[in-house]
This record gives sequence, C-alpha cells and structure tokens, in this order.
Amino acid sequence: MKENSYHLHDPTWCRGCGIYGIFAALKKAAASLQIPPERMVIVTGIGCHGRLNNYFNAYGFHGLHGRVLPVAAGVKLANSSLAVLAVSGDGDAYSIGVGHFIHANRRNVNMICIVVDNRVYGLTQGQTSPTSQKGYVSVSSPFGSKETPLDGPRLAIVSGGTFVARGFSGIPEHLTALIIEGMTHNGFSLIEVLSPCVTHNKINTYKWFKEHIVNLDDDTNFSAKNKKKALEVLSDQSKIPIGLLYHEERPSFDDLSLPSDTPIALTKLDVDEKKLDAIMKDFM
Repeated sequence: MKENSYHLHDPTWCRGCGIYGIFAALKKAAASLQIPPERMVIVTGIGCHGRLNNYFNAYGFHGLHGRVLPVAAGVKLANSSLAVLAVSGDGDAYSIGVGHFIHANRRNVNMICIVVDNRVYGLTQGQTSPTSQKGYVSVSSPFGSKETPLDGPRLAIVSGGTFVARGFSGIPEHLTALIIEGMTHNGFSLIEVLSPCVTHNKINTYKWFKEHIVNLDDDTNFSAKNKKKALEVLSDQSKIPIGLLYHEERPSFDDLSLPSDTPIALTKLDVDEKKLDAIMKDFM
C-alpha cells in the first residue's frame, strides 16, 4: 500500500469532529489505568460514535439503536472481570434509548457510559436531536424546534445516578481525568461529552462551547457530593457546567446480585448441560 493512501482502519469521522478528542482521551485513560486490551469491551450504538470500537484495540460490540446500555450491562454481569465501556450518542441515549438510560442509572451496574452530545443527528444529515436548543433550525425542524432540550446529566441524577459528569472534547486532558475517575468508580458512571459536529451543527461550535462552558473545578464553593447543589448548577441556563457534577458511593448492582462466594466470571463457571438442555427445550 502506498504512503498516504487510504487505510481501512483510519477513522472516517469528518475532520475536526469532536469524537477525535474523545478517542484520544479514552486511549490515554485506558493506558493510564493499564487495562489490557483483552480485558476491555467497548459497546457502541447507532451514530457517528458507533465506529469508535473499529479503531480501538479492545473487544467491541456494535449494537442496535438505543440498546447500548442493556447489551453493555449484560456483558458486565456475565463477566465481571471485564472493564466495560458503553458509548452512545445524544439521539441514541436520550431518544429511543432514554428508558434504558434511566434504569441504568438507578440500577447502578459497575460500568461507564460516555454520551457523545453534539446536539444534532450527525450520522443522518443533521436532524434536530433531543438536546438541540429550542428554536434550532434543521431539515427536520425547518421552522425551529418547539421542544425543550433534554438535560442528560440532570436526568441521570434524579434517576439515581451515582457518578455523573460532563466533559468537553475540546479539552481532552480534562476529559481523560474524568474518564479515569469514572472507570474507577464502583457503579454506573455517566460522562456526557460536549462534542461539536463540524459538518451539520454550525451553532454549537468549538468557539461557542468555549464561550459558554464553566469548569466546576474552578468553583471552590461547589461540592459534587451535594445533590441539591448539582441540580441547581444544571438548572442555571446561563452557563454549561463541565466536570464532576455528582458523586455518591453505594453498592453496585454487581455487588448485590453476583454470588459473593464466586470470585470468577459467571461465563467461566461449570454448566450442567442436562439442565441447560431442559431449559432450552422450553423455547423450542
């Protein structure tokens, strides 16, 4: 293959896409935590983010639209020794998948979820998404969106989330730190990432986000352990907070559900094939 020619494994995202920043942060986080490729699983959904596991040296599963979280939870509960990462989009997670999103937060399975939020349906040519601002004009809302945008982190907190954060793909160092913290949290970790779509969203650009975000790390009066304060910060429409929004410690679903006397993955346990055959017959 000639130099500078097309490589099958080169990312195919548009130049300047925010997912490049997420990709870089994820690689740095995995390297920092020294996670072997064979111990990591990345589950993706439908959207531009769905290609991420094609370029990452780990196990990957490309699921159906909106079904990232139940697939990722199944992987984690079947083999608790794996580091499981679910990657979704604002349409994938907050539209068709919003029911799974709510239950994933309250259920608290020990895994991390990154929601790539570019406030538009990027893969399907720029339709209005659940996070598009009110009045947003697109091919699906030519007279401006009439809907109030959904706030994923706020929904996660009121749904029982134990680790809720927001990052910006334009600051990959800060995002890397959030991912590391999320991956070491015992429970469900949500990180929404503001990720500009340079092709279809000409309003929420890198410049626009930099002018509107505020880093909670710089606010000495803010505590991520205060749920009321976190919801107040998210309710302030004059700014977009990034950083760790809310954090609490409580037993994960894994801790409460998996046998405490079984230190190995469920997938490696001996199975009584006669019992399994009897169960399978019920579905025939």
